[in-house]
Amino acid sequence: MSKPFLEEPGDTRAAKLRSAGWKEVCNSRQIERKLLRIAYEVVDRNDGASRVAIVGIRTRGELLAERLAKQISKIEGQEVPLGVVEISLYRDDVVGADDKPEVKGTNFPFNVDDYDIILVDDVLYTGRTIRAAMDAIADFGRPRSVQLAVLCDRGHRELPIQADYVGMEIRTLRFENIRVCMSERDGEDAIFFGQINKKSGK
Repeated sequence: MSKPFLEEPGDTRAAKLRSAGWKEVCNSRQIERKLLRIAYEVVDRNDGASRVAIVGIRTRGELLAERLAKQISKIEGQEVPLGVVEISLYRDDVVGADDKPEVKGTNFPFNVDDYDIILVDDVLYTGRTIRAAMDAIADFGRPRSVQLAVLCDRGHRELPIQADYVGMEIRTLRFENIRVCMSERDGEDAIFFGQINKKSGK
């Protein structure tokens, strides 16, 4: 059984998770391969990338979106528009001040109406984060379509939302959780499985 995960300064996110007894279920090379597979699936499903734009959900979804956009651009030999969506003002499951993420703003440097948007996040859970992201996108226009890409699907949906592209599925119990580490923010790439008491709305 995993120990509770406690935020402590000075250590990387991955180091803290390991010290708390969380199990590493995916390493850096595996994450890279999963993102590359998703990139090819996106290109195949959309018959190229001429009408594709990538939008990441802050924070780790944004980092994954940047990598996915680079992969698709490399495959197709053309730049893929990249945006970011901040969903904190659209959530319906924020209970108190401690649960509210820092608002840094949404940025779409392209016309939403012109593209098939690939919405990217790290973990798909209840679906409420995705619903909030789609509400935020709708305030900027009506895309040709919205497709969902996630690195990990942990189940327990509360809304009828499913991912179009999934890196890996890890079926969890309600008291279990998934934590994704990204090198840009956490020092290394890894996915961890463990237990945590704090409620999450992803």
